[in-house]
Amino acid sequence: MIASIDVGLKRVGVAISMDNSIVIPQNAILRKNRDQAARDVDLFLDEWKIDILIVGLPMSGSSHEEMQRRIKHFVSLLFFEKVIIYQDEYGSSIEAKELMQGNIRQKRDGKIDSIAAQIILQRYLASKKLS
Repeated sequence: MIASIDVGLKRVGVAISMDNSIVIPQNAILRKNRDQAARDVDLFLDEWKIDILIVGLPMSGSSHEEMQRRIKHFVSLLFFEKVIIYQDEYGSSIEAKELMQGNIRQKRDGKIDSIAAQIILQRYLASKKLS
């Protein structure tokens, strides 16, 4: 099993793939603080028996270095001891918002965050098929 996370300041979007082709967004994890969010991510990874974790990481943009530092720090709080791979997340949140346009009444429910995680995982899986 493979999962992806899109780490944000208020929510952590999550998505899974059981067969390495279809990616399903899950309910986002609300983030009250780093430690609570890391515990909740660990519980999610354990519950789904995840072997590989794909983490969205900005590779460019105006504040990408600060966001990379924050995301890597968050990942360091996880107890997950299997494979962690960083995948460029550039534009995934914008793409997720475009996909969900007109479908969301409550924008703070985390759907966009988890669809961004879905896009990140789809990109990773597509890159594996090409190589």
